[in-house]
Amino acid sequence: MIQSLAEAEHRELIEPESRVMLEGVIRMASMSAGDVMVAVRRMDVLDIDAPYDELLAQVIDTGHSRFPVFEGHKDNIIGILMAKDLLKLQRAPELNLRTLLRQPVFVPESKGLNELLREFRSNRSHLAIVIDEFGKAAGLITIEDVLEEIVGEIEDEFDDEDHQSSIFTLADGSQRVAGDAAIESVNEAFATDLPLADFDTIGGLVAHELGRVPRRGEHLDLGGLRFKVMLARGGAVRWFKVTRAPDVADGAES
Repeated sequence: MIQSLAEAEHRELIEPESRVMLEGVIRMASMSAGDVMVAVRRMDVLDIDAPYDELLAQVIDTGHSRFPVFEGHKDNIIGILMAKDLLKLQRAPELNLRTLLRQPVFVPESKGLNELLREFRSNRSHLAIVIDEFGKAAGLITIEDVLEEIVGEIEDEFDDEDHQSSIFTLADGSQRVAGDAAIESVNEAFATDLPLADFDTIGGLVAHELGRVPRRGEHLDLGGLRFKVMLARGGAVRWFKVTRAPDVADGAES
């Protein structure tokens, strides 16, 4: 079938964009939630017992709109918290965080993406917790993850609509740097001297130093900076959170 689509594109019967989407639909038919999910160890989760300031800092730091909330240990997900709901605690501290949690949707790792997409649409859910054969959380999957298997990468809350800059200051004073940012731009922004000879982008340089494409949550110290992956999709890093490497920061303070 995929070969037929390629031939149809070659004969100009369909547009290249249409072929890519149709191929995505065909591939998705054989994929499951376990193939696409973000593994539990890389999930950004909130502790139900954490103080408000700590929760707020984590929400600001990661920039997601929805967070799984755990109790006791990270694979014990008890609910989903909308970032906007957390602000209600600031206005009414007497509220119990548990009352703001939304019922999580649980799906098995074997759940087909076609069926999962239908469920996302029918129950108006955007996120599901993927569980393993023992009933423990194995990861999470969003409707965006499923749709990207069809249409390719979707712009999200980390994306710059005007594409005019690739380095931004976050609320905590750290920097958000696009994976495709030019190394030269990073050197200028941070007064560093990262090598320019072999790679054009910071994502390429970091991947080379690690020997592979890093996953979300992983970090690498390079040139006095710490590059922590905020978002990785399609075999590439979309966004890094960049701070001074701990030893450099400690030296600056002493």
